Amino acid sequence: MHERFMKQAILAAEKGRGKTFTNPLVGAVIVKDDQVLAVGAHLAYGEAHAEKAAIDYLCDTPEKLLNSTIYVTLEPCDHHGKQPPCTEAIIAAGIKQVVVGQLDPNPIVSGRGVKKLRDHGIHVLVGVLEEEVRNLNRHYNYFFEKKRPFVALKQAISLDGKLALLNQRTRLTNDYVMKKVREERTSYQAILVGSQTILTDDPTLNSAINEFPFYRVILDRRGRVVERDNLAIFQDETAPVLIFTERSEIRGALPKHVEVIYLPEVLIPNVLTKLGERLIQSVYVEGGAKIHDAFLASGCWEELITYIVPKILGGDSVASISSSRPAEKVTELNNVTVKKLDNTIKIVGSRV
Repeated sequence: MHERFMKQAILAAEKGRGKTFTNPLVGAVIVKDDQVLAVGAHLAYGEAHAEKAAIDYLCDTPEKLLNSTIYVTLEPCDHHGKQPPCTEAIIAAGIKQVVVGQLDPNPIVSGRGVKKLRDHGIHVLVGVLEEEVRNLNRHYNYFFEKKRPFVALKQAISLDGKLALLNQRTRLTNDYVMKKVREERTSYQAILVGSQTILTDDPTLNSAINEFPFYRVILDRRGRVVERDNLAIFQDETAPVLIFTERSEIRGALPKHVEVIYLPEVLIPNVLTKLGERLIQSVYVEGGAKIHDAFLASGCWEELITYIVPKILGGDSVASISSSRPAEKVTELNNVTVKKLDNTIKIVGSRV
């Protein structure tokens, strides 16, 4: 019985996909006498949480809430943020039982919500359909449990494993697949590339839907990008830009949306630490080849997303995930999925 209602809460949570920004997806279902009374979800960043949305649905008949059960995918919060604590709303409603999919890994919540409810005599059950519930918020869970952003490496390659013609902007995917890639970017809070990608392709690094400002991150050890003020990344002010460099002094004025971050060494763990300090939960790495290889060597990545197109580049074209680093082992991907998108094959696999 618990599983049936938790599945409904999971479906409700999905309605907020792409709209909750740094907040997790959460769904809630209120049940009494085996009948669903209300369904709620956190539908947008800054708006009501799922529990409150479900409770408010019964605002004209609050007596129905007495001795009911609320199923919620994530532990109810017990702190004041943009919204008041959900625990207080549950207690005030007279709900007698709370069934939770997973504890919230965010330290400002974790365990406190459950404790508050139990302290007020409410029966709390935790862990119903936990694996399915955790899949709702992979990046959020990873960030708070591992203390660093979730990293996905994305590449589009030819049949011969190449990324682009040498020193030339080379588009491999068609319009349909490119649209899908832009939509995919919206699931991440930062897009990261190396300086050569910026200098060669001159991208804006925008997504299909820019409802919330994500970060555009550039690894530019030698500080080459800042010498080209006509680049699209500087002209487009729709999202902040972070440039990591080993140059201690950068001359010239930069646009207000651009910030230069000096590091003695621009190493992947150091960059991710800095991004984590800004509460960036997920990073979509679009290359180029040396940047991808640096992530591969560091072990600081969780997923590889590859789009394989029916084209051949050959010759001295740029090889996928490559550098002068001696390769010493084969990395096998797990949980692999394969999907056809028009004339392109999309393969996704995880590191562990």
